[in-house]
Amino acid sequence: MLEDWPRLDYLAWRDTLATLQLWTQVVGKVRLACTPWLNHGWHVPLYVTARGLGTSPVPIAHEILEIEFDFVAHWLTCRTSRGDQTKMLLEPQSVSTFYRRLMAMLAVLGIQVAIDTMPNEVSEPVRFQDDHRHQTYDADAAHRFWRTLLQADRILKLFRTGFVGKASPVHFFWGSFDLAVTRFSGRPAPLHPGGVPGLPDVVTREAYSHEVSSAGFWPGSDAFPEAAFYSYAYPEPPGFRDAKMPGLARFETAMGEFLLPYEAVRTAADPDAALLGFLQASYAAAADAGRWDRAALECALGEKGQPRRLA
Repeated sequence: MLEDWPRLDYLAWRDTLATLQLWTQVVGKVRLACTPWLNHGWHVPLYVTARGLGTSPVPIAHEILEIEFDFVAHWLTCRTSRGDQTKMLLEPQSVSTFYRRLMAMLAVLGIQVAIDTMPNEVSEPVRFQDDHRHQTYDADAAHRFWRTLLQADRILKLFRTGFVGKASPVHFFWGSFDLAVTRFSGRPAPLHPGGVPGLPDVVTREAYSHEVSSAGFWPGSDAFPEAAFYSYAYPEPPGFRDAKMPGLARFETAMGEFLLPYEAVRTAADPDAALLGFLQASYAAAADAGRWDRAALECALGEKGQPRRLA
């Protein structure tokens, strides 16, 4: 039986996570290279699909390319609007091999694309073509990760419906390897100082050009070896980090954001309610401390088949 909220032990799938993050960067950079820039970098993420993670349509001349990681049958598929496709088995292989095989698959489809082969937002980056160290792929772990993303994506999309101001899609950033949704106050933000490891300052500053409250899911890292839901504000308003959060959520000073352990959500009597409560409370903390015009920006959560009720 499929678990709605499967166990996700960082240390147990650490090597697969590291390899998969780099594989998704290769695919994400193909999308980046072929797509006109959209505000806040919204043209670069991947999206949760019914079988894994996909690019959504990527413009290729007068046609469309889509690339999808299938974590059910464990294939990477490239398909175009001309009706042709190529496939690669997802199996243990180095980042170098994955990169070269993907470029060859695209060439078979008549697509030539040059990407920046230096990874972003990872420690000790090695160019894709030279990375022979990361080569682990545990299919069961990848499937459980995708099942976790399914649930996070579902609740984040529900949370998004309670906002009529500017809001991002729910999307998966392959650099930081997290699923995120962002709400905007509508006001410009002070210039971001930059300094995000592995990310050009010009990209960071454009992404944070306006005030935000952002939340999402992240599978953990060596520095914080635990999957968690997060929420932060930029710029962080005074008093934000002192707000009370429900359950086991806490402010993690070193990371500058509220965190709710994934395991606390997974084992809650009502995981959906536990996660939604955290998202609502952490957003309210940012909006209240930042003096957002909440009355103008918020609405009731969306209902199936029911138009939004106007005030």
